[in-house]
Parts: sequence; structure tokens; C-alpha cells
Amino acid sequence: MKINISNEEMKDLVLIIDDDPRNIFALRLALKSRGYRTVDASSVKEGLSLIEQNENIRVVLMDMMMPEIDGYEAIRLLHQDNRYADLPVIAVTAQAMTGDREKCLQAGAKEYIAKPVDIDKLIAILEKVR
Repeated sequence: MKINISNEEMKDLVLIIDDDPRNIFALRLALKSRGYRTVDASSVKEGLSLIEQNENIRVVLMDMMMPEIDGYEAIRLLHQDNRYADLPVIAVTAQAMTGDREKCLQAGAKEYIAKPVDIDKLIAILEKVR
């Protein structure tokens, strides 16, 4: 699925991959209020397609618990492709148990943030990984 995005909108995009439209809406709104441009996908397959189509995606916010392909497998698939091996992925998950952060980082995420997302923490993470 090709998405038409103007050149201005293509600069330094944050891709949000989440199967819950409420999470996408909240993240998109919060990031927009802080000057970030976003695109979103409701599945890993759609997200990977967007990454292939849009070279200006600079970071991915990846929901870790999704149907079909979860975030752990999605990160592995993404980083297996040499073109995207260095694309930073931030794991976004409701799982905040001991060891979950480490599991996300071992899967290849650059950072981890628990839901509900503290937007100030997310912005600090985005500034660090970009």
C-alpha cells in the first residue's frame, strides 16, 4: 500500500506501529504537539512496507504485543535487512515486569518505554536515539 506524503511531511518521520488505533491517536497527537511528524501502521506488515517506501523514517515506535507478528519478531525482521539494521526502534509495551526491558533490548530495540507512555520520557528517548 503506497501512501502519498508530501516532501515537507517526509522529513524526519517517526513511524508508530500499533494495532490499537487509540494508542496511535494518542501518540500521534502528543508527538505532533512537540513538533514531530508521524506516520502510522496498524500491523507489522504495513509498518515494514512503510519503511521500504519512506526513506525519511528516522525512528520506529513498536508496540511489542501485536497479533500475527509481535514486536520482538518485527525488530528481528527489520534489522536482518542491512538497509535498516541501524534504524532505531523504541519498544512500546504495557509489559512492565522485571526483565521485560532487557527482553526488548535483546530483541534489538534501542530503548524501551512502558504504557501508559510518559510523553516527556518518550521525547527524551527520541532525542537520544535520533
